Amino acid sequence: MPTDPKLCTTSGESPDKVRAEQTNPTGQHKAYLILCDEEREKGFVKPYRELYTHNVCGTETRMSRAIAETYARDPYFYGATFCVHCNAHKPLTEFTWSDGEPMYPGDPAWRQPEPA
Repeated sequence: MPTDPKLCTTSGESPDKVRAEQTNPTGQHKAYLILCDEEREKGFVKPYRELYTHNVCGTETRMSRAIAETYARDPYFYGATFCVHCNAHKPLTEFTWSDGEPMYPGDPAWRQPEPA
């Protein structure tokens, strides 16, 4: 099965290899799936944001630029994100962006994306 040409990784390794290595129940992964540069350069449909809060523990976490750009380009790309205090990936339903908007697209308070 061919790899999606819009799918890259933070390490530059193949998406299949990165997926296979994402097995640890706690801690950050060695690498993450992201949209490739060409796809992210098409523009963002949501604001670019790096800082978010885990509503369960109240801790703020900052994500890398490539992951933040992937969220801004395609807010449906991820279903979970990492909390530095809990040292684990948790569902987006547990997080809000620093501006107060929920990270989870299914939340009633989530604002619809702008066309790119």
